[in-house]
Amino acid sequence: MERRRSGHRINSYFCRTSSTILFWRTFFLVLLFTTTTNALVKIPKNKTVPAVIVFGDSIVDAGNNDDMITEARCDYAPYGIDFDGGVATGRFSNGKVPGDIVAEELGIKSNIPAYRDPNLKPEDLLTGVTFASGGAGYVPLTTKIAGGIPLPQQLKYFEEYIKKLKGMVGEERTKFIIKNSLFVVISGSNDIVNNFFALPPVQLHYTVASFTALMADNARSFAQTLYGYGARRILVFGAPPIGCVPSQRTVAGGPTRDCVARFNDASKLFNTKLSANIDVLSRTLRDPTIIYIDIYSPLLDLILNPHQYGNQSLLLYIFLTSQLQIFYSKSVYFCYESYRI
Repeated sequence: MERRRSGHRINSYFCRTSSTILFWRTFFLVLLFTTTTNALVKIPKNKTVPAVIVFGDSIVDAGNNDDMITEARCDYAPYGIDFDGGVATGRFSNGKVPGDIVAEELGIKSNIPAYRDPNLKPEDLLTGVTFASGGAGYVPLTTKIAGGIPLPQQLKYFEEYIKKLKGMVGEERTKFIIKNSLFVVISGSNDIVNNFFALPPVQLHYTVASFTALMADNARSFAQTLYGYGARRILVFGAPPIGCVPSQRTVAGGPTRDCVARFNDASKLFNTKLSANIDVLSRTLRDPTIIYIDIYSPLLDLILNPHQYGNQSLLLYIFLTSQLQIFYSKSVYFCYESYRI
């Protein structure tokens, strides 16, 4: 969540460095075009992916929060310094976010615009948009805390999107686009750190096990709803090792700023339940491609073995300070600011 200190905006939501962009590009290439367990479905050469449609939180937000009264926004410098034109777009990054990279690698377009972008062009709808919102989570209270766009509201925007598509290309073509597009769903981190572990009253009503079960059930329901709209290629991403991001290591990692085990354990527990839920859903529905994607393991490996990925010591990303801050030395650090991997 954003914080202000000494008149400066201090954001702790989620951005990346140029090194991280390289990692995400490689990561998605491996996922998109391999057939290993827990990898994305291999896209055959004779198959069409007309659009990439994205839901979730700040990891894939491209500016949907820009006109909202919320602290979960980053439409100001230095965000966007490596994006086209060097201007902040509302992406929680110095450059592209994962949705952009997926679309680019599939040859669809160079970036995925925010659905709520006032400059969105009608033709952008044909190749995909992102409905994601910084601060969103699978549990409704999570998004209320941050003031973002809840996942149910993101679905309402998607309904609106479908109507616009029908008005542009007709019902049959719209069905084709929805059926063959790649749907990306990324959420869960905010539920864990900004809801469960941040709010003692929540812990009076839930254990870690029951709370992560609620998250996983809501995620399954979300994917099933997308299926009901006609989506057949749905990728549901698990939670990252959230206890290893700078803000959590600074706040709860002790004097040596270690990864916070209880946060990571919650992520792993959620991922286990989410994976099982998606597996059941995939076997229950007719002709679906709904796949759980593990990002916890590869991201943890990157954090623990940074030199293998060309990063300097990730321990330096705290910059020897306990303040939560945006990082300006973008070329050598995996994290651009205190919350973003």
